[in-house]
Amino acid sequence: MRILLVGASGTLGRAVAAELAQRHEVIGAGRHSGELRMDLTDVDSIRLGLNQAGVLDAVVCAAGQVTFAPLADFLPAAYGNSLHTLGIADKLLGQVNLALAAREHLRDGGSITLTTGITSEQPIVQGSSASMINGAVESFVRAAAIELPRGLRINVVSPNVLTEAMGAYAPYFRGFEPVPAARAALAFSRSVEGAQTGQIYKVF
Repeated sequence: MRILLVGASGTLGRAVAAELAQRHEVIGAGRHSGELRMDLTDVDSIRLGLNQAGVLDAVVCAAGQVTFAPLADFLPAAYGNSLHTLGIADKLLGQVNLALAAREHLRDGGSITLTTGITSEQPIVQGSSASMINGAVESFVRAAAIELPRGLRINVVSPNVLTEAMGAYAPYFRGFEPVPAARAALAFSRSVEGAQTGQIYKVF
């Protein structure tokens, strides 16, 4: 398969690349690194990256940013001024736009795999925006799966906090049992190489 992997240089992305590249051609993309440049917050950048990638069998996103902050810091504000703006623009709308644009670049029966996280169902202190964004992405995937044309499939991988990221995220995830990135990467193989659609693959 020819697979476009957005976020290939990140902690999760590197593990996904290592897993999939054993059997497939993986084209890495990222905001600042990779074979292709792609900024999830820029629709033109998404379209350009997909055009440069050519015809694909799968598009995988292992990228997406959100804001971690106390709920007290989130004040009523319009989009652009709200602390939710980063998560909405990047991890939510960015992944949705990637999925929508990918339809025109995937062969019949191709797949799209997005990424969320455990906070969609197990909230943490200072993680209200992450929970909101992850839940929205998962709802989109379930709905999109019943309308995609040409046998296209779409799934989402929802991993726990990664072992390799605990240095930065441990204060947010006290009491959680982290998972190695390589274990989370297996769920991406399940999505890309399997046959299911509309699934949330939980790696908890």
